[in-house]
Amino acid sequence: MKVLYYNWVDYLDPEKRGGGVSVYQRNLLAALLAQGGNEAHFLSSGIAHEFRRAAPRWAELPPVRGEVPVRRFEIVNAGLMAPSHADFGSPAQLEETATEATFMDFVARNGPYDVIHFNNLEGLPANVLRVKARWPATRVVLSLHNYYPFCPQVNLWRNEAENCTDFDAGRRCETCLPVRADPRSVRLAHALSWRLHRLGMGPGTPVFDKGFRPLLGLAWRSYRKLKLLRRPRPAPAASPVTSQTATPADLNPGAAFAARRAAMVALINSHADAVLCVSDRVRQIAAHHGLAAEKLHTSYIGTTEADKWQCTQPRPRMVQEDGTVRLAYLGYMRRDKGFFFLLDALEALPDALAACIRLTVAARRGEASVMARLKAVAPRLAELRLIDGYTHAGLDALLADVDLGLVPVMWEDNLPQVAIEMHARHIPLLTSDRGGAQELGGSADLTFRAGDTADFARVLETVLEERITPASYWQGAMAPVTMQAHLDQLLTIYEGKP
Repeated sequence: MKVLYYNWVDYLDPEKRGGGVSVYQRNLLAALLAQGGNEAHFLSSGIAHEFRRAAPRWAELPPVRGEVPVRRFEIVNAGLMAPSHADFGSPAQLEETATEATFMDFVARNGPYDVIHFNNLEGLPANVLRVKARWPATRVVLSLHNYYPFCPQVNLWRNEAENCTDFDAGRRCETCLPVRADPRSVRLAHALSWRLHRLGMGPGTPVFDKGFRPLLGLAWRSYRKLKLLRRPRPAPAASPVTSQTATPADLNPGAAFAARRAAMVALINSHADAVLCVSDRVRQIAAHHGLAAEKLHTSYIGTTEADKWQCTQPRPRMVQEDGTVRLAYLGYMRRDKGFFFLLDALEALPDALAACIRLTVAARRGEASVMARLKAVAPRLAELRLIDGYTHAGLDALLADVDLGLVPVMWEDNLPQVAIEMHARHIPLLTSDRGGAQELGGSADLTFRAGDTADFARVLETVLEERITPASYWQGAMAPVTMQAHLDQLLTIYEGKP
């Protein structure tokens, strides 16, 4: 079987972009090739750009020593930026003739493929799904690792502040991001990064780590602050717009975003053979937004972390002998991940309850105001342990004494990698009621209403009073999916079997 995988960034990207999807892609390719009789190619698009404006073209990437023998390619000078935020709601996300032609030329010259598996569509115009019409024998599969087809912000996370459940016919998209990136500036940054890589001055070199990366961060922070300062204040109520003075946007604000969503759904329904949803919650949301139910498959991603399931055991209790409970938050100090909610919840806890909490936070340090809040809440807790980021190699030691994992996400997080990592080590998960993490344990007893500090406190209290036991929690838990089990499911879908 010959398979082409696509993601907006190379899964071996030196800058480690792509997050958990890149980790998943790397593991999946290793499993597929280990099975024998298969060939795999990988393609990325949207971040490789040259300084001079030129037509899109595809190019092969050099092999990386020690990695599985997969031919990797990229589209250079694509007509749209990736990831989606860099070209928010651009018409090119649907249609961009030159990039579409480059993609079709790539398939013609390197295929035919039995399967083209898109990990997402960011970095390509969605019209490339019409590859199915040109090569009808090719199975087209799309994985939903985020909600890009329905949401140009990708996370259904409005204005970087709230879960979005109604886009109001596209009108809410018009004011979604507090600051939109300038695609021209993003393109320039991508071009400089791309050139530095090719000159041997990529990540790990002083030029990149102490020059390019800090300057890029400073430029973005300065641009963001300037844009926020110049944000227009709400205008006073005005008389209704008349057809004589109105622009099309005045008469039908949000129409372009509504058309984007409708076109994405129509293209997927018309040309994709299967849509893989990484949790049941994702499948429900996809169906709600109009994707054909018969094409949707719940497909929990396979992970090498599943091996930990066989060599760990549940703790006999969730509470320490001294009456405290050790909680762990892993990942990012971000609002959508629930970190700022966690701070609110800790600050709102009654003193007696807070004094029973031992908290480990393993995340890159946040801004000074965030660290100040952590410092202020620390005396109220039994213990606060701060770890400035973590590596997979250090996870076993980091989680050795943890009683409960915290996944307080505020958006419908498809299936957080950190949740799988803790769950696979038999650490119960205290989760919000959004996203797929709650499905791993399957326990309503350890689930609280997202954003509700009082409900968070209620669940903590039931834990400390030991009204929830490990036996009851693990009774309904699912085993993490191994890469082999996941691959077996994928091959069934690739072959078009029921």
